[in-house]
Amino acid sequence: MIAFLLVSSLITCRQDTLSLAARRVLVDVRFLADDKQEGRGVGTAGLQRSGAYIKEGFGRAGLQTSFQDFTIPADAPAVLHTNLAGTATRNVVAVIPGGSPKRRGEFIVVGAHYDHLGMGGFGALDPDSTGRVHNGADDNASGTSALLEIGRILGARKPAPARTIVLVAFSGEELGTLGSSYFVQHAVPQPIDSLYAMLNMDMVGRLRNARLIALGAATAREFPALLDSLNTPPRFDLRASGDGWGPSDHAVFFAARHPVLHFFTDLHEDYHRSTDDWQKLNVEGLAQVAQFVADLAWVLANRPAQLTFIDAPRPQASTGGSGYGAYLGTIPDMSGGNVSDGVRITGVRVGSPAEQAGLSGGDVITAIGGKHIANLYDMTDALRSHQPGDTVVIVSRRDGVERRATTVLGKRGT
Repeated sequence: MIAFLLVSSLITCRQDTLSLAARRVLVDVRFLADDKQEGRGVGTAGLQRSGAYIKEGFGRAGLQTSFQDFTIPADAPAVLHTNLAGTATRNVVAVIPGGSPKRRGEFIVVGAHYDHLGMGGFGALDPDSTGRVHNGADDNASGTSALLEIGRILGARKPAPARTIVLVAFSGEELGTLGSSYFVQHAVPQPIDSLYAMLNMDMVGRLRNARLIALGAATAREFPALLDSLNTPPRFDLRASGDGWGPSDHAVFFAARHPVLHFFTDLHEDYHRSTDDWQKLNVEGLAQVAQFVADLAWVLANRPAQLTFIDAPRPQASTGGSGYGAYLGTIPDMSGGNVSDGVRITGVRVGSPAEQAGLSGGDVITAIGGKHIANLYDMTDALRSHQPGDTVVIVSRRDGVERRATTVLGKRGT
C-alpha cells in the first residue's frame, strides 16, 4: 500500500507540472494503453472500446466522424500466423471540410494506427511474454493520442482551411498496414487521386534530446523547406530525410504516388515488448509533436501551389523471412549516443552474426546489405528486408575509421 501511495503521489506531482496540452494527451494515452484494452489487438473488445473512444474524442472536438468498417483479408501475409482472417474491425475517420471552392476537393490525411499486439505472440519481440498484455503505449497509443490532440487544435481554428483535412485512426497496421490499405482503396470524402499529402505519426511518445525524425522528406521537393520554416526558431532537433517506404501506414499512400511524411521519435528497448507502458512516455514532448504536425497540416491545407511528388523504387522484399526481420544480434544504444548518422551499439549477443562480423560496443553501424543506416528505424527496415541465411556486408565506424565485414544473418528466437 505504501508503494502504491508513493507511485500515485509521484504521478500526481508529475501531472501538476504539465502543460494543459500534455495533460490532455496523458488522459488519452492512459486510456488507450490501459491493461483493460487488452493490448488493442484486432478482434478484442479492447480495440473496439478504443475505436469508440477515438470517435467520441473527435466528436467532442466538433468534427464530422464515422467508422470505416472492413474485415481482415485471409490472404494478408501476417494473418497466416493467426486465426484472424475474416475478423471485423474498423478505421475511425474525422473530417474538417475545406472552405475554398477551388481547393476543398483536395484533402490532407493525418493518420496514426491505434491497434497493437494484444497479448503478444506473433510480432512480439519478447516471445516469453505470450499471454501477457502488450499495451503499446508508444506503439501506437502515442500517435493516436497526438491525432486526438490535432483534432482538438484544428477543430478550433477558424476560418476553415482551404483544403479538406481528414484525420484517420487506422486498424490492422500490425497485421500489415491493412486499415490504411483499405482506406486508400475506399478513400473518403474524395477518391485517393485527390490526396494532397499524408502525414503519419507512429511512435511519437519517446522524444529525447528534442530529436524528431521526419521520414519521407524526399517525397516532395518542397518538404525540406516547409519543415525548416515550421521549425524556426528551433522547436526540435529535426532529422528530415528519406523516401516514403517503410513499415508503417504512410508507405501505402506513397505506393499510390502521393507525398508522405512519417513522424517518429525513434526506436527503444520496449519496442514490441510488454514493457511499452504509458509511464515511460514523454507526454510533454508528445504534445509538442502534435502541435507541430497540426501546424504542418494547416500550412499544407492552405498552401496555394501543388507539391512536387518525387517517386522512389520499392525496396526489395524479403522472400520467406520473418515479418520482423532477420537477426543480427546487436544491442543498440537507445539514448542515441550523440550520433547524428548511424546507429551506435553498446554490445553484441554472444555467438550472434554481429559478433561473427567483429562488431563490438561503441561501433556505429552505417549500412547493412547496401542500405544506408541513419537511425534505428532504418536499421529495423534493413533487417526486415532480409531473411535468415542472407549474407550481407555490415559497414561501421570505430574510432572514426570505417570498417566492412561480411556476416550471415540469423533467425530471431534461436
